[in-house]
Amino acid sequence: MAERVALFLWDDRLDGDYRLFKLAHLLLKIIPIELEVMHICCTNLKASPSIEVGRFIKLLLETSPQVLREYLIHLQEHVVTVITANTSGARNIHVMIEFLLIILTDVPKDFIHHDKFFDLLARVGALIREVSTLVHNLEEKSKNKESTDETSRATQDLLKNIELLKEDVKYVYLKAPDPCQWSFPMSDGPLYMHLLHRHLTDLLDSDSYSISLIKEEIELVREDLEFIKSLFMNVEKRLYKDLWARLLDAAYEAKDVIDSIIVRDNGLLHLIFSLPITIRRIKLIREEVSNLPEKIPKNKSLVVVNSPKNSVERKSLTTGKIIVGFKEETNWLISKLTSGPKDLDVIAITGMPGSGKTTLAYKVYNDESVCSHFDIRAWCTVDQEYDEKKLLVKLFNQVTGSDLKSSEDIDVADKLRNHLYGKRYLIVLDDVWDITTWDDLTRPFPEAEKGSRIILTTRQKEVAFHGKGNTDPLNLRLLRPEESWELLEKRAFGKESCPDELLDVGKEIAENCKGLPLVADLIAGVIAWREKTKSVWLEVRNNLNSFIFGSEVDVMKVIELSYDHLPHHMKPCILYLASFPKDTAMDRMKSLEEEMEIYLDKLIYSSLVIAFNEIGDYSSCQLHDLEHDFCLIKAREKKWFVQISSSDPSSSSDLMASIVVINYDKEHFKPNNFVLLNSKKKRHSGKNLCSLVITGDMEDRLSDACHLRDLRLLRVLDLSPSFMMLKNSLLNEIDKLNHLRFLSIGTEVKSLLSSFSNLRNLETLVVINEGSTLSIRDPVLSYAKGIEDIFISFPNLQSLTFVLKESWDYSTERYWFPKLDFLTKLEELRVDFESSNTNDSGPSVATNWSWDFHFPSNLKTLSLFDFPLASDSLSTIARFSNLEELFLTRTIIQGEEWNMGEEDTFVNLKYLNLDGVSLAKWEVREESFLVLEKLVLLRCHKITEIPPNFRDICSLKIIQLVWSPQVEDSALEIKQYIENMGGDELQVLGPNNIPLFK
Repeated sequence: MAERVALFLWDDRLDGDYRLFKLAHLLLKIIPIELEVMHICCTNLKASPSIEVGRFIKLLLETSPQVLREYLIHLQEHVVTVITANTSGARNIHVMIEFLLIILTDVPKDFIHHDKFFDLLARVGALIREVSTLVHNLEEKSKNKESTDETSRATQDLLKNIELLKEDVKYVYLKAPDPCQWSFPMSDGPLYMHLLHRHLTDLLDSDSYSISLIKEEIELVREDLEFIKSLFMNVEKRLYKDLWARLLDAAYEAKDVIDSIIVRDNGLLHLIFSLPITIRRIKLIREEVSNLPEKIPKNKSLVVVNSPKNSVERKSLTTGKIIVGFKEETNWLISKLTSGPKDLDVIAITGMPGSGKTTLAYKVYNDESVCSHFDIRAWCTVDQEYDEKKLLVKLFNQVTGSDLKSSEDIDVADKLRNHLYGKRYLIVLDDVWDITTWDDLTRPFPEAEKGSRIILTTRQKEVAFHGKGNTDPLNLRLLRPEESWELLEKRAFGKESCPDELLDVGKEIAENCKGLPLVADLIAGVIAWREKTKSVWLEVRNNLNSFIFGSEVDVMKVIELSYDHLPHHMKPCILYLASFPKDTAMDRMKSLEEEMEIYLDKLIYSSLVIAFNEIGDYSSCQLHDLEHDFCLIKAREKKWFVQISSSDPSSSSDLMASIVVINYDKEHFKPNNFVLLNSKKKRHSGKNLCSLVITGDMEDRLSDACHLRDLRLLRVLDLSPSFMMLKNSLLNEIDKLNHLRFLSIGTEVKSLLSSFSNLRNLETLVVINEGSTLSIRDPVLSYAKGIEDIFISFPNLQSLTFVLKESWDYSTERYWFPKLDFLTKLEELRVDFESSNTNDSGPSVATNWSWDFHFPSNLKTLSLFDFPLASDSLSTIARFSNLEELFLTRTIIQGEEWNMGEEDTFVNLKYLNLDGVSLAKWEVREESFLVLEKLVLLRCHKITEIPPNFRDICSLKIIQLVWSPQVEDSALEIKQYIENMGGDELQVLGPNNIPLFK
């Protein structure tokens, strides 16, 4: 009987359908009976001489591991649902279940003494039976609010039995595996140590039951590695190369062992043998490193962690070099150099690597009007590694015409200051990397009122703003396509024009340089020395990257200088940006990783990331194509990120990275080679994969073969609905991925499983559910009262999007909105309002358009789509003091009036976007928007003017008008008023950020 029950349930599981999900409650009732049968067979009937009884017992034990594993998984979910985490003994129950699951999931038969195999299964079955009974008793006592002291004692006794089994597994049942030597496979040790520390911290912070078994061991490893890293950062690694290598090998081993246990990949062997060995190895290294400071010679200097590689040799700047573009910027720079205030001024030029900062500075430095304006000119190239005295000697020799040697024992800074004093000088400090360098080099420059100037070029905007005087830094734009073409044409044909047959392909080549002067100049040099035929130019166009990467000028090293200069904790962020497609602007507010948003400003300030429209939710950024290629190369080198195109089969080796992005194409990805989600394929990607994004189109027949349950360390899961609309079977597996922070899926089911409450670490949830009403708890709920129960299981949500349907409440004759104020970490909220046809009649005849909004107190960004709103509802929104960005789209405002009274004060709102709002009359007070920086009016056809009081908002920087021409005159009046009153310049922009007025 037990055999038939077991086989029936397991065969049903293999069908790939979701019937087992519906039978979960039966499992919880049937398996305890099977365990009783097993207990009887393995005790009372074990000595029976009957051959049939012996065969029955053997078949029962052989069938048991898979069925018992499924039972334990359901029991584990049941424990989470019915027993709170702070219940006495709850954590110990998770420890026991996790240990038993590891045994059953990956029973290593090759390492088990054959005659002991069935004895082990019998003991495991008996323990599962006791755990099951314990859970049932604890659940009953919790329901009846009885004392759980008795069950807590039983838990402790059972835990001792588990520990005894663990000892016997090591010394009786398992054969010790052969020693395995881990070898650190990456090139950047400090970066890996940072990533490992973050990974271990995330595991501990998650408090997931998947780590309950080894939580203390993870804490020990993290503590030891953190201590070792802190000491090792203060020694010269070259003196202790072997020790550093052993540390990296041990750290790599620790991550592999810990992750293998969590994902249950040879988990039993790693738990019993590898983990204790790894911990001891790290302890020994800690002791050895602790004694290092006593061994360091006192005259040894410390190694800078981010020391750059060999510096890139610069092309010599010659007067014969062809310089094109930047005409407006050139004229602006010359005017700033030759006119303006008498006191010393600094003109900083910033921009991404290869953007032409040095070339532009050289152009104005040699301009005739500039040369004649200054008494003294000097040029100094700084670079990352510099010697202050050598550079000052170089400057001194230029301004005096002498031949002073840096070895001479003189105060060169004082001599330089004395020589510059009383003269009008121009100094160029090219390629300055940090503030300290700037401060050191500029100390000798006198600030007498002679109209002297300093030109500073830097990739670091922080340096530019630190050094600026009266003039704001110039952030150098990319070349326009016509400017790139001008450069190519002049290099290829000199003073002649390009033949008509080459014009189209030539302009395509220019456009593919993506506006980067370094690349345009390089490709111009390539075509200048080649045959001027269409076939040759087509070859250049089709193989642009090979010419760039294969050139004598190492373009990649120019970018690598900026990459190497980044702190280790920021390198993963820039590499992560390469997971987005080329030429794709990324919405800053929708970054999948929290760390991305934290460090994005610093990456922009390092000129490695291009920022667009920096204020508001539409603020976005992207990598230049060349930087995108560089980051992809680096990410693959470090096994950090891999992008699998539709032309590549997804092999196991492709899937060893931490971040995998797959562009699925059914013509190239067949069910037999799409190994990632195929549980029948042996792979080891589950313990490496932290982020999985899949886009493209998939046939329905593949969805039944897909499984997610092995990807237990996944933190980001983004499955495009066009790739797969999830069924209950896969949803039942997602709820076991309890390390998830971001989840975006499509599904047609009407209710997500109640076990989704297991995803306690979830911060962002996006569920695309076209054509049906979705809820997350049973019973099925519409988006109406009770919706709060959906989200209460996700206390860490930071971003939330949902559709609000059927929201008219006839009992109160007003609109109803869910109370979300308990989501204390929520910062972004988007709600789309959809009213059914039957309910449309309610609001159309009602006069009450007010909403009872209960938003979280920390909400920063609010987007409302298609909402009917009254003035009092807008007043309610204004009272949320942390709100920074507000988007109202296709909003119907009652009476088409918004009169902002004394209570309507947005104290922190910086960005207001009104798109298609039915607003005809808008009254604003001076205090309505205290810190507003940007106002966007899009398709607001009924309003005739922007309220005049906007001119009194001192913080206002930008007004953008899109398809709202009727308010342009009022915007111009506000701009002119602000500037006439001596305020900062107000930008009035149109579509695509094009200025409407000069």
